[in-house]
Amino acid sequence: MPDEGRTQQSLNESGTEIPSPSPRRVGPIIRKLVILAIVLAAVVGAGRWGYWQWAHVSETDARIQADTIAISSRVSGWVVDLPIIEGDKVKRGELLVEIDSRTSQLKLTEYGARIAALAAARQQITSQIDLIDRTTTSRVEAVRSRADAARVAVVASREQFEFARTDFERTRTLLAEQIVSRQRLDQVHTALSRAQERHQKAQADLAAALADVGEAEAERGEMNVLASRMDALRHQEAEIAAQREQQALDAADRTIKSPIDGVVSETFIDRGEFVSPGQRLMLVHNPDLVWVEANIKETDIRHLAPGMAVDVKIDAFPDRQFSGTVARIGQAATSEFALLPNPNPSGNFTKVTQRLPVRIAIEETQGVLRPGMMAVVNIAIPGR
Repeated sequence: MPDEGRTQQSLNESGTEIPSPSPRRVGPIIRKLVILAIVLAAVVGAGRWGYWQWAHVSETDARIQADTIAISSRVSGWVVDLPIIEGDKVKRGELLVEIDSRTSQLKLTEYGARIAALAAARQQITSQIDLIDRTTTSRVEAVRSRADAARVAVVASREQFEFARTDFERTRTLLAEQIVSRQRLDQVHTALSRAQERHQKAQADLAAALADVGEAEAERGEMNVLASRMDALRHQEAEIAAQREQQALDAADRTIKSPIDGVVSETFIDRGEFVSPGQRLMLVHNPDLVWVEANIKETDIRHLAPGMAVDVKIDAFPDRQFSGTVARIGQAATSEFALLPNPNPSGNFTKVTQRLPVRIAIEETQGVLRPGMMAVVNIAIPGR
């Protein structure tokens, strides 16, 4: 057997000793193999990553969005009830905020009383018109009949007067020719005087009858005055009714209800605060109607079309996979809506890739997605 201090050797089939490799030569070979394996793995990984990037549109600048409704007040007043807090689920028509409505209710009562008073006044005028109509209708008919009779009497008396005057003139001519006596002339003159008196009396009676007709018609004309007054009251009542409707809207606006089935995202007031018209009170959104808003590079937008499938990863749920579809592609870059646009007056220009908003419809049935959550979207390019 070989000595313990000698280098270990092995024997071949013929019994010849073969020296084993030196440890100094094995180490570099192993390191080279490890480095080569690492390089190959990196090349394969880089190739797969590059191919994936070439075959997909991927974007990390994506967020969960929702139609957030800002609840505001149309009236001013003190908040007397706030039954909800942030995170509460609300139903459509459920009370969100109640503002003090005592003053509005008092004004509604006042307007109602004024309308009732005007209605009573109109009813009284209607009764007066009916009374005047009943009392003057028969009188007007009577005085008109008397006036007609007086006209007939005037015509008859005029004919009698004309006949008596003609008879008097003829008798006076005959008296001058001594055909009739003086006594006959006196009789004819007396008849003429009586006919003249009857005619004058008939004219006086006609004038009195016409005066009665005018007076009766004037009394009926009072109905027109009352009717005009009633129209004025009707217009006044309509004006007050409009004011009452406006006040009713004011009273209704003091009870603010949820316009949708959703969740209270945030509240900005507390019970007892004074709010003003237009002041934002809270935010409400529907958690079942959310989508992903991704800002895609303009160089990638040509690969997208509505209806394309999208893989969505939510940062808050890394172990879950969500799917969606491209719903809408923006028609303008996000820079067009910047509050401070850059007109570049100096002429110095640095080209920056612009981004366009793309809306991605995502199925949300569990209500776990919240507006503002970050997401990553991956869209496979067809044909690659």
